[in-house]
Amino acid sequence: MGTLASELAPLAAESTRPRVYADANIPNGVVGFMRTRLGWDVLFVIEHQELRRARDLEHFRLARQLHRTLLTLDRDYEDDRRFPPAEGAGVIVFSAPDERRLCRLLALADRELFRSAGSLRLPLEGRKIRWDPGPLRC
Repeated sequence: MGTLASELAPLAAESTRPRVYADANIPNGVVGFMRTRLGWDVLFVIEHQELRRARDLEHFRLARQLHRTLLTLDRDYEDDRRFPPAEGAGVIVFSAPDERRLCRLLALADRELFRSAGSLRLPLEGRKIRWDPGPLRC
């Protein structure tokens, strides 16, 4: 048996669903929304004992190894010196006051990033986005 990365990375090429890495600060209910309503392939760190207490840098690197876009509410990931965009599989830092609005932002990301015509399997590879409710009517 290999590492989590060595076991799961080969499956990335087979998946047609958006593949994301949800860090520990994404609420459990929101992870359920991503899986059931959006149909995303979500690796949720809370569900993996060995990842629960991992440092941010480990999550950043593992998301790249597993070919998954990292989703977080943690603004620390906006620091390009610690988390160089070119070394990542893509990061979306969400900002929302509650789970309902976060789910709306995720649905918007689903339409605009993951399911839009010509989108790549890793639409944010090498990039970061900070996504907040802005003018959304929630």
